[in-house]
Amino acid sequence: MTSPTPGKWWGLRRMADAGGRFKMTAVDQRPPIKGPIARHYGTEEAPYDDVAGFKALLIETLQGESSAMLLDPHFAIPRGLPLMSPHKGLIVTLEDSLFEETAEGRLSGPIDGWSVEKIKRLGGDAVKVLAWYRPDAGARVNEHQKDFVRRVGEACRRYDIPFLFELLVYPLAGDRHHTADYVEMRGKKTDDVLASVETFAAPEFGVDVFKLESPVAADAVPGVGNPGWEAVQAAFDEMGRLAGRPWVMLSAGAGKAAFRNILSHAYRAGASGYLAGRAIWLDAFGRFPDWPAMRAALDGEAVDYMRTLNALTDAEARPWHAHPGFGDGGAALRPADAGFRHAYGGFG
Repeated sequence: MTSPTPGKWWGLRRMADAGGRFKMTAVDQRPPIKGPIARHYGTEEAPYDDVAGFKALLIETLQGESSAMLLDPHFAIPRGLPLMSPHKGLIVTLEDSLFEETAEGRLSGPIDGWSVEKIKRLGGDAVKVLAWYRPDAGARVNEHQKDFVRRVGEACRRYDIPFLFELLVYPLAGDRHHTADYVEMRGKKTDDVLASVETFAAPEFGVDVFKLESPVAADAVPGVGNPGWEAVQAAFDEMGRLAGRPWVMLSAGAGKAAFRNILSHAYRAGASGYLAGRAIWLDAFGRFPDWPAMRAALDGEAVDYMRTLNALTDAEARPWHAHPGFGDGGAALRPADAGFRHAYGGFG
């Protein structure tokens, strides 16, 4: 792995804090926010103003502790971007939350009318894509998923913008705990998580930062130093080795204590931070539709929780630019001389 191209290097800097650690908040969730709101009203669809209003509230209250925020083009950008500080990194989601469920597995795709080019023109610092993947899904499904990711990686190279890739295993139609909900898969296998990371670490996919789930069920992660932690640590260590580039942890709806335990293992394995949403704001969201109560909970317990995560991140996470994959000199702007304008370009 070489040092990032200039556009990717600058985007990665924008996503991180001054020390090079990622403290990123996800506000791009759609089903996990739309679903509960629709159920509250007893309607098929959640009112736009409620969904967009909650996302705007998340930006207002949580950006102070965030190095970057992940927004979607449906709700968060139209209502929340004017509220967001220009000093924070802007990550924009590309994938449609509505995947196609088949007997052989899930098919992912982009949001209609949305593209890497539009994200770059908007001023985004990075493109985020979630793709569902199971190594044992049907061959046609897995080829579709790999082609989708490959095309995004190629577009990110063309527009010289970082590609942040989120990878999640999921239950197949015949699995005992099958669900289409955006939750951690019950009964997931560590080997499936690791094999998926190994697949997409190939250079052809162009991933700059991995956003990864715990290789072990969240509630079964003991936290470094607690009984049984060494065996779990081995799985995190292998995941970091296979990633081969900067990586962060996602929360996948894990509880606050569970996610902190996960981060303790991830940082020991070389992770550079987190990109989390529900672990931070789900408790506050449970107070919907009491908007003053939600704001108070976000300003209080959610911000306090982020501060504990950030203290752990400062103390233990690896700066992204110091990842060993970049070599002894780390990631840097190159060439650092007058030949820069001639050398820059040609990444498509």
